[in-house]
Amino acid sequence: MNTVRSLIYDALQTVITVMFLIVFMFLLILPAAFMQRAIHMWAHIIMFLSVHVMGMKLRVIGIENIPDGAALIASKHQSAWDTAVYFIFFPRAVYVLKEELLKLPLWGRYAQKYGAVAVNRSGGGAALKKMLSDTKKYLAEGRSVVIFPEGTRVPPGQHHHFHPGVAAIYKTANVPTVPVALNSGLFWGRRSIGMKRPGVITLEFLPPIYPGLDRKEFMDRVQNSINTATDRLEAEALAEFPHLKMPGTGYDNQK
Repeated sequence: MNTVRSLIYDALQTVITVMFLIVFMFLLILPAAFMQRAIHMWAHIIMFLSVHVMGMKLRVIGIENIPDGAALIASKHQSAWDTAVYFIFFPRAVYVLKEELLKLPLWGRYAQKYGAVAVNRSGGGAALKKMLSDTKKYLAEGRSVVIFPEGTRVPPGQHHHFHPGVAAIYKTANVPTVPVALNSGLFWGRRSIGMKRPGVITLEFLPPIYPGLDRKEFMDRVQNSINTATDRLEAEALAEFPHLKMPGTGYDNQK
């Protein structure tokens, strides 16, 4: 039964996303604000389907830790679910993403219109400079920036070392950094077509880290706070939902 629900959800998500990409093409010639509203609506629909079709509910902890104004949101990244959920809390959120994604048909055009911080991962110092410039621009517009410091989706039970780009943004942006822990990968794995699991995904906004720390202090604090809280959320979910499985454990030092 769960496989059937998961396949239905996957089909609906795909159809709705493709419909959005086609139906809203006219937004590419309108001001970016229209695209931002459309993406916000899409995210709400995806979250609605995850709850009412898949039985994948959302529990939010620490909403009071979200500061007024723009912030850097440094999040654990375990599943594709993570890339939609932040539009619910930050309707104009901008994501830091790999530059290759902008080359995807239609999707790349939408991302450029909406706004994105695209990173050329082989671009060296010039790429870092551009990332910092783009991030400062969006933050100055009052738009929060979402970054996944590990740089990729990481299965539950594992942690990759954080990339230094998050510290570079912290040092130059002069806005609070909000660490975020989650356990979405237990319910929505990296290769999860037909294999999503019902339950309650927990998203925890941790106390913000304000400007003023040196690079090492910041990296230690943001990494330890996210990983410690994520380990706790995963353990709580495994205890609450016995049908869940932990894919692996430990650090992957190769990433």
